[in-house]
Amino acid sequence: MKPMNRFNILIVLIFSLLVSCADSKTNTSNEKSISVKLLEIASGLHSPVSAVFAPDGSMILAEQTGQIRIIKGNSLLEEPLLDLENKLVKLSGAYDERGLLGIALHPDFEKNKKFYVYYSAPTDVKGSDHQSIISEFKVSNDPLRADVSSERILLKVQQPESNHNGGELKFGPDGYLYIGLGDGGGAGDKHGKIGNGQDLSTFLGKILRIDVNAGLPYAIPQDNPFVSDKSVKAEIWAYGLRNPWRFSFDKKTGQLFVADVGQNKFEEVNIVEKGGNYGWKIMEASHCFDPENNCKTEGLKLPIYEYEHDKGISVTGGYVYNGKSIPALSGKYVFADWTGPMFFLEQNGKSWQKGTIELLDKPSGDLKILGFAEDDASEIYVLSNQEVGPKGTNGAVYKLVKP
Repeated sequence: MKPMNRFNILIVLIFSLLVSCADSKTNTSNEKSISVKLLEIASGLHSPVSAVFAPDGSMILAEQTGQIRIIKGNSLLEEPLLDLENKLVKLSGAYDERGLLGIALHPDFEKNKKFYVYYSAPTDVKGSDHQSIISEFKVSNDPLRADVSSERILLKVQQPESNHNGGELKFGPDGYLYIGLGDGGGAGDKHGKIGNGQDLSTFLGKILRIDVNAGLPYAIPQDNPFVSDKSVKAEIWAYGLRNPWRFSFDKKTGQLFVADVGQNKFEEVNIVEKGGNYGWKIMEASHCFDPENNCKTEGLKLPIYEYEHDKGISVTGGYVYNGKSIPALSGKYVFADWTGPMFFLEQNGKSWQKGTIELLDKPSGDLKILGFAEDDASEIYVLSNQEVGPKGTNGAVYKLVKP
């Protein structure tokens, strides 16, 4: 997601209108198209950005404004599981990339009741706009309420700008917690001598991997790629990212799919591997970001797919569909652009081909796609908002279903 002033917001609204008009036209290209319906699960939300599913099937959902809500069946409970609003920086109602940005349940949540959050807190560090906090909480004896006093802070990361925070949290198949952080914000990764994306002495612009079950406050897995190099942050799993806005693991293959928001021209999707350098700010997707500044691409990992800004302006990562209710999507990576269009990627040999997802019963008005969720049956849900800013109550959750 990108930083925006009032003029930029106007441009986005115009772009969204054009995309909506384009979506209404018949697809005349040879690109595959799959139709799905949007089944509303809950509405009246404040910018829902992240969601997970508890063992009992209820959805635990993070609103950007700080509330963690519970949806049981199709009912949104009035009282939040946890309210972190008083811990957040003051958010802008017009547009903001800060706030409560991620949530993950411990793999043994049913027994230990632990969950993890990523939120933006005030800081008194000179030169920082705010700090990103990754914390552990526990659900209290009341299964519908978290214990506010149980917070255990794992990480504090200073953020020089308000944007490019990343914010995703996911436990991998290995049981370790993966954390996505953006490059620190601004334009062109301007912080530091080489930019934060390529600087292995900072967490910014990275995917981190930590062990929350050992150490104080955590341990570093001994098979992390840089664990033996004292000059490198040993928590780093992969680097060279600008703003990883949502990532997920394929339940069947274990592959880590990361959507990375671009700068000027290109949005990208990567399959991220141990120790990989995904190019930013040397590259924007598979293109030299600054061709006049010695663009050396050796050793860089290129995206499996990229698209230009005539199709969208800010990629939102999703999931490989491993559910059963929509056979046409089986094995395909489902993702979207923040402005509304939805896509899938299908592997064909060593390459990936894009198709479009036509949304039937799409709600009237603007549909900003903020994120996706996956339930225990591997069915996919869409987290959306009809406003640019986080403070309105036009957010909603939809399930993708067969027409």
